[in-house]
Amino acid sequence: MPVEALAPFVVSVGRTLPSHYADQESLIAAFRKHWASQHYNLERLEELHRAVQVSGRYLALPISEYEALETFAKRNEAWRRAAIDLGASAIGTALEKAGLAATDVDHLFMVTVTGISTPSIDASIVNRLGMRPDVKRTPIFGLGCVAGAAGTARASDYLRAYQDEVSVLLSVELCSLTLQREDLSIANIIASGLFGDGAAALVLAGAQRKGLRATGPRVLSTKSVFYPNTERVMGWDVVDGGFKVVLSAKVPEVVRQHIRQDVDSFLLSHGLQRAEISHWIAHTGGPKVLESFQSALELPSGALDRSWHSLSETGNLSSASVLFVLGELLDAQVARPGEYGLLLAMGPGFCSELVLLQW
Repeated sequence: MPVEALAPFVVSVGRTLPSHYADQESLIAAFRKHWASQHYNLERLEELHRAVQVSGRYLALPISEYEALETFAKRNEAWRRAAIDLGASAIGTALEKAGLAATDVDHLFMVTVTGISTPSIDASIVNRLGMRPDVKRTPIFGLGCVAGAAGTARASDYLRAYQDEVSVLLSVELCSLTLQREDLSIANIIASGLFGDGAAALVLAGAQRKGLRATGPRVLSTKSVFYPNTERVMGWDVVDGGFKVVLSAKVPEVVRQHIRQDVDSFLLSHGLQRAEISHWIAHTGGPKVLESFQSALELPSGALDRSWHSLSETGNLSSASVLFVLGELLDAQVARPGEYGLLLAMGPGFCSELVLLQW
């Protein structure tokens, strides 16, 4: 049986942003006020924040409420409450677009890297939405920015075995609630200007699932690439105050060093070349990461416009970012039958995930 006959397909994407928004200048002013007595070079702080090319970000809480979150416990509890609300909203939106009910979901995958909970928050969302008692749950923590692509791949892998089922991938990232206010490192200052909050839900269906509007692309294949001995490129150090960011200046270099070979070998295994990819769905890692994708893959002008737009409008939403870009592409309804797309992201490990799509 041809591989295409087993390929699950994308049904819909639901995207949810918090109701609290702050433009970048307002955030810079808030950080300047907080760090005025500690940071030796406030002009450098502003320069780094403006360099990430983010116009503003949506926040889990009003700015005025962050100061009271003095401990990891308080920040994590705020994350749990907001993550359940946003996650349930994103899934509800995705299911409504798909014409499905919560009881139609057979397997719920959930990815996050910005908070912890046991039971994981998908349990609360199952209860809130009224999913079936036999729904399968797979919460995944720790993949960070790559998890939107990795979760898509793992949910698709599942549907190749259970071809008449529906799976949902939920990504919830509330990066603002991880900020270490006493950390004056360059990595933390960049992160405080780059990362935002949001949730996205992707509905996928197996090839034999009947009665769905199959307007989205099929997931033809996926590829994972792990780069040995690169753990300190990106991640968290778990400290008394919570999650302290690890963000190496080498990230763009790692992208340039690896992504072209990763993509070319993956496409070649399917008899394809980069020129045959009509839609590039790239994680919004930041300006230098997107520039590295563009140059290393020799992409035509405009190929990453949706990623650049998402970065500007919402910042880097970690694992949710690539799903936001995919959702924008699906909503635009510009893909034509037969066209190929490549969804790609990189993250802690350090690693990359590639997902080949065809409409």
